[in-house]
Amino acid sequence: MEHNWLLYIVSFACAFAVSLLMTPSARKISIRLNAIDYPKARGLHKEPIPRMGGIAIVLGFMVTMGVLLIFMPELRTLQFAGFIIGGLAIFGLGAMDDIYQLRPRTKLIGQIVVACIIVATGTRVTFFDAMMPTFLARIDIPMTIIWIVGVTNAVNFIDGVDGLAAGVASIASMSLTALCVVSGSGTAVVFAIALAGACLGFLPRNFSPADVIMGDTGSMFLGYVLAVTSVIGVYKSAALLTIVIAVLALALPVFDTAFAILRRLIARKPIMTADRGHLHHKLIDAGYSHKQTVVILYLISAVMGVIAVLIAVRDLRATVVTVVSLVVLALMVYAYRKRVDK
Repeated sequence: MEHNWLLYIVSFACAFAVSLLMTPSARKISIRLNAIDYPKARGLHKEPIPRMGGIAIVLGFMVTMGVLLIFMPELRTLQFAGFIIGGLAIFGLGAMDDIYQLRPRTKLIGQIVVACIIVATGTRVTFFDAMMPTFLARIDIPMTIIWIVGVTNAVNFIDGVDGLAAGVASIASMSLTALCVVSGSGTAVVFAIALAGACLGFLPRNFSPADVIMGDTGSMFLGYVLAVTSVIGVYKSAALLTIVIAVLALALPVFDTAFAILRRLIARKPIMTADRGHLHHKLIDAGYSHKQTVVILYLISAVMGVIAVLIAVRDLRATVVTVVSLVVLALMVYAYRKRVDK
């Protein structure tokens, strides 16, 4: 398909501008609603901080979607309507949690309902259709629900350090943008690039030391959009490689969450129980500052995203260059760590 690059640029710019301009207002709304993150034993903040900054991200994305409806008639479908309804529902669920501190079970049920809305309006993983016998073909429905709920929580779980979730989500969004360009899904491209713009517009006020955090209002919305975008734009082939590519593009939150679940199961604790076992906690406990931790995780996320794109385009030489770059990056991080220790 032919891509409308001007429309993609406008999508990014619109989401970025709205998010950037609305972040101070989101901070004021958080204070007015008493949605404040107070210092706690497991947390990293030493002072109370407003936690509904995600409102700016959601507004940046949704305003952009409204603008795109004018220029992209192909968006006027039941599938897109389901995506927007689901996004508003996940936003409301996150906002309620930031204000009233919902129980983990309540949030999980809400996320499953949202995922069911997405499936019911025509978005699902098609990977299994060509692999499974006819009587197992409907496995695509539960797998789509699991993927959406899983990625939604994965981004939520890594939102533990100033700037981490917004930065990693923007990197993942740019990786998905490239993957969706390769797959030819213009709809998924505008979803991904608009989300990247909304995240980057929020980041200046969220990077350490932050004066506002996104809270569940933002982190669950980011995970939701990334999950649905990857289903629409990446899971379009019956090749096993599509699973590898999608997981690599979202590698940091996906693997961090997978290890967290495994860790809690071994310890016989509820999988939704919070702890200090996440990768960002480990890096901080090892002596890295908040900024150093965030930058290291940005680099890891970026490298994994690049590898996903290179696998998608099947460029062996570029893949070799990326692997070499990854080794060099690891050596640089090690050398920097040694210098910091001194």
